This record gives sequence, structure tokens and C-alpha cells, in this order.
Amino acid sequence: MAERRKQSTSIEDENPEWTAEDFALARPASEVLPKLVGTAAATEMLRPKRGRPVSANPKAHVNLRLDPDVVAAFRATGRGWQTRLNSALKDWLKDHSPA
Repeated sequence: MAERRKQSTSIEDENPEWTAEDFALARPASEVLPKLVGTAAATEMLRPKRGRPVSANPKAHVNLRLDPDVVAAFRATGRGWQTRLNSALKDWLKDHSPA
């Protein structure tokens, strides 16, 4: 019968708490990454990224009041209902004048 591997009894066995010596040996990612993945990749990885990527065609933010039954019908379709509502308005504009 094959011997079973002993299961770790606690998470500390797999990830022990750092000691002062561990912290003294630690180096910032900006020093270590270029050696591991190259300078260009490290620069890209370390560049701050905040928020969503800038869209080439950003949408306009508007407050819009709609009838509750219209909102309920689109919300009932699940995630992406606002995108589907936008598409429905675009389709309507193909055959109608907004004025």
C-alpha cells in the first residue's frame, strides 16, 4: 500500500511568519524583476495602472429617467442590461429622427 503524504496541520507550516532575517534579505520588486523577466517587462509590470483603460470612444455620462416597466424589462435580461438598452436606442435611431 502506498504511503499517504502527511497533510499540513496548519497554514503556518506552508507559509511561516517572516523573521527579522527574512525581512533583512528581502529586496524590492524593482531590483528583482528585471533579473527575472527582463527590463522592458519589469518596467511594464511596475508601471502604476489605475482604473479602467482609456476608451477610444468613451460614453457620455447622463442621468436619465425612464418608465419603471422599461427599466424592469431590461434589468430582467440580466447583466449587461444597460448595454442592451443602449443598443436598442441605437437601433431606434436608424429608423427615426430624434427630434
